[in-house]
Parts: sequence; structure tokens; C-alpha cells
Amino acid sequence: MRGATLGSQLRACLAGACAVTMALLAAGCRGTTVTDAAVVAQASRAAASAAASTAAAAAAAAGPVVALGDSYAAGALLPVTKSSVPPGCLRSAGAYPVLVARALGAPLIDVACTSAGISAMTVAQRTFLGTNPPQLAALAPDDRLVLLTVSGDDMGFLNVLRECVKLSFTRPWGSPCAAHYGGQPDAALSAEAPKVAKLLGTIRLRAPYARVVVVGYPDLFPSSGGCWPAVPITDEDVGYLRAFEVRLNAMLAVAARDAGATFVNTYTPTAGRDFCQPESVRDVEGLVPGSLALPFHPNTRGQAAIAAAVLAAVRS
Repeated sequence: MRGATLGSQLRACLAGACAVTMALLAAGCRGTTVTDAAVVAQASRAAASAAASTAAAAAAAAGPVVALGDSYAAGALLPVTKSSVPPGCLRSAGAYPVLVARALGAPLIDVACTSAGISAMTVAQRTFLGTNPPQLAALAPDDRLVLLTVSGDDMGFLNVLRECVKLSFTRPWGSPCAAHYGGQPDAALSAEAPKVAKLLGTIRLRAPYARVVVVGYPDLFPSSGGCWPAVPITDEDVGYLRAFEVRLNAMLAVAARDAGATFVNTYTPTAGRDFCQPESVRDVEGLVPGSLALPFHPNTRGQAAIAAAVLAAVRS
């Protein structure tokens, strides 16, 4: 059995033996006459099912890595991989799924796409250059690892950041952005949580032998204050946005735990490398990127840090 370990072969044999025993016991307990041929046939079917399950699991252990999600998974503009289809997804060879698959020596099926939300998992997504098919269509039973980063676009997080920038010019003190949005982010999180839970359940059905990894968002904001006007968001609003990102990651962590998936915390390993830090230090770019990356997105160093966190989790 190619790709199966000695342990998996033993488990298959044990499963077959257990099936024979259970069939014999069932025959004795029902109080009806069961022919030897019926018992043997029932046991054979159970053993075959166990062997098939073991073979599928072994195939998945050597199968592909599948990348799902938004621009943080696509690695937008790091730079764009010209052969990627559709080009409007802005996938990059510098994105963390590419780095993870390469380190694992596994093939990669990358369908992550810039601006993708939960709906893009089941419905085709139009981009400014081409249409990305529903991302879940890329899943198969032999998948080895599924990497997912999603929810930021559902929260309209980048739109919120742009609005916070505009508001800071009308009132560069206090918290104009927090006053504008109030409790809307928390309401959005509450609505998003069951959608993420449903998505993870669907992924499990389509890729039953894959390890599903939910990858959180890195640290975008400084731990205190801001860096206006380099990133024109008031100090108080930076705190408001940072607190929301922490809650977003917490929601994803709970959803992953409840679904039996793995959550990877990328916030802690990138802490102190936010967009207010010097270009030589930061892992995410600000409003005006100092390297090839979308505003408020991980740069090459940030994607490498995310990949390292994912690899540490899947190898543990």
C-alpha cells in the first residue's frame, strides 16, 4: 500500500479483526439463524471499508496543500505571479501558503483571492481581471492540508481603515472613527461567527482527511499610540481598531477549536512589527507601502513570519 505506514497497516488489520468479532457477536445476540457465508460477507465488507478508509487517509498524507481565503492568503502584490489565473486575485509566490507547501514538499492548489469573503467559498468571485471559481470547488478527499484566512473582507476592515484615515483629517485628535462606527464591528463579528463555523464544517466534509488550519491576522497596529501623519489614524482610533482585530482573531480561534481545526496565532509573532515601525522592521505595510504589498497587508517579511507560525503548528 503506497504511502501507508506500518502503523496504518496494522490499524487496518485490527479494524478488520474487530469487524469480524462484532459480526460474530451480532449473529449470536439476535437469536436468529445466520449462515456462515452471511457472517463472512458482512465481516469482509467491514474490513474492506476499514482498508479503504486507511488507504484514503494515507493518500491524504501525501496529498496537496490547498490555500483558501482572502488577500492575506493570496499574498497580494508580493509581487503578483503572472501565471496565476485569474490575474485579478493578485496571488504571489511570496504568500505564506506557497512557503508552507514548499517547506513540506507538497503540491499546492492555490485558490485564495484578494477581496474574498465567506461568499467566495461557494460562489464565483468577479475580480477586476477575471473570475475566480468558488473556492471550495478546489477541495478533494485526498487533500493533505487546508489553509484558510478569511473574515477581514466580510468585516469590511480595509474600508474601515480608509474611512478612519479620512476622518482623521477632519479631526486629528480624539476618536472620530470610533464615534462614527460605534458598536458596528462587534455586531458584524457576531454575525460572522456562525458563517465561519458552517464554512469549517463544509471544508471537513469535502476534505475529510485533511488537517484544516485557520490562520489568524498579524499585528497591524502599535500597542500604544499611532504614527500620524505617516499613517493618518488618530492615536485613540488606533486603539479602537487594534481591539477589534484582537476580537476578530479570538472569534476565529473559537470557531476553529469548536470545529476541530487548528488555529494559528500570527498576531503574537508579529507583535511590535506593525505598520508604524521602520521599514526595516515592520511585517505589515501602512497607508503608503515601503515595499511591494497592498496597504495594511503583510510584506515579504510578514508573509515569511506567518508561514513560520503555520509550519510550527502543523509540525507539532
